[in-house]
Amino acid sequence: MRARQKILIATIGLIEQAGFQAVNIAAVATAAGVSRQTVYSNFGTLEQVISQSISDVVREALGEVQASVATAATAYEYVVELIVAGRLVLRTHPALATLVLAERGNPLFDDEMMAYAKPFGVELLQPMVERNLLGPKYIDDVVEIAVRLGLSAIMFDSDAVRRDDDLRQFLARWLQPAMTAIM
Repeated sequence: MRARQKILIATIGLIEQAGFQAVNIAAVATAAGVSRQTVYSNFGTLEQVISQSISDVVREALGEVQASVATAATAYEYVVELIVAGRLVLRTHPALATLVLAERGNPLFDDEMMAYAKPFGVELLQPMVERNLLGPKYIDDVVEIAVRLGLSAIMFDSDAVRRDDDLRQFLARWLQPAMTAIM
């Protein structure tokens, strides 16, 4: 196995075991069985190691999420199902579940979080354009809405939206008029 892959796997393992606070270059190097210099030469910074590791896990989880949105008939239904499926993935994957914990090193609380999230949002929502559920000129607005609303649904759970069906109903009430207004 190549050093880069070992480093990514080791980083995810550390995140799953002890959260982002346990991740530093020395710990990643030790867990991966490589030198600290190898980590730096492959990624440059700790933030890049963490970001790439989480990005890889998110990409793996995309299959589950994309299957959930396949039958959506409208743009707002697509976004609703995307958020519901995304919340389920975050709740059930050990490394992704750590994203809802406010701790040092968590990329979700980084100043550049939206810059990291938007490419994933575009990738997830691009099928709406391909299926003619959304015009291409609106994708940036819908990504902005979906990322912010999705993070809110994940981070601030409550009895009102704890069940998937309750979350669907809540999102539909707000997304349908909002998305109709921008389209």
